[in-house]
Amino acid sequence: MKILKIAFWIIWRIWFYVLMAVPILIMLPLLLISIISEKGYPYFFKMARIWAKFILFGMGFYYKIKKEQKLIKNKSYMIVANHTSMTDIMLMLAIIKNPFVFVGKKELVKIPLFGFFYKRTCILVDRNSSKSKNEVFKRAQSRLNQGLSICIFPEGGVPDDESILLDEFKDGAFRLAIDHQIPIVPIVFADNKKRFSYTFLSGGPGKMRGKILPFVETEGLTSENRKELKDKVRQIIYNGLIEFEKKTSKVLV
Repeated sequence: MKILKIAFWIIWRIWFYVLMAVPILIMLPLLLISIISEKGYPYFFKMARIWAKFILFGMGFYYKIKKEQKLIKNKSYMIVANHTSMTDIMLMLAIIKNPFVFVGKKELVKIPLFGFFYKRTCILVDRNSSKSKNEVFKRAQSRLNQGLSICIFPEGGVPDDESILLDEFKDGAFRLAIDHQIPIVPIVFADNKKRFSYTFLSGGPGKMRGKILPFVETEGLTSENRKELKDKVRQIIYNGLIEFEKKTSKVLV
């Protein structure tokens, strides 16, 4: 039985990368046209959402997202969520209709085919370079000025220790939100770690629960409020994760 389970995990993980490639190859001409200039990004974003849903459903994932507040069309937001899995990217694209740009780690550029488009459409950050962080801030400001939203996983990466429920937050997302006086959209992903963690022999098809929590306004805040804002948003997401864990415990009892 254990050998069969290991075989399933290996095939299933390989299947994930197949699913990542197939829609890109099918939509390749349109994708290439959409990245010629930044004006084409909203069209690229629509195709990225199709790509994301194709992967989620192809992996046997189905999602149930509760929305306590809805995003307004053509309005910019700072979207933040806990980060535990590569599927966070797909689920975020699937549930948010407002065009947004990811700020993400440069290591994902190494993934064949996906990395080509990732490099040209996302804002990449080298966490070991202060110069890179400053460049990220400038590029994010430019995107916000174009009327797009920004999505950042403020933990700065997936914690190596998977027992950590929510790591400490970095400042970048909150600095940008205050500078542009845009609302912060806190989102909780409850099951992505369980479904598809970075531990290779783990996970499986099933439900992905999540919640879009009430927005946190930044109007009137200054740089002096950055830490307070960061701590407030982290606590909101942490409380949301605890709420999901309690619900899971009740089901298991």
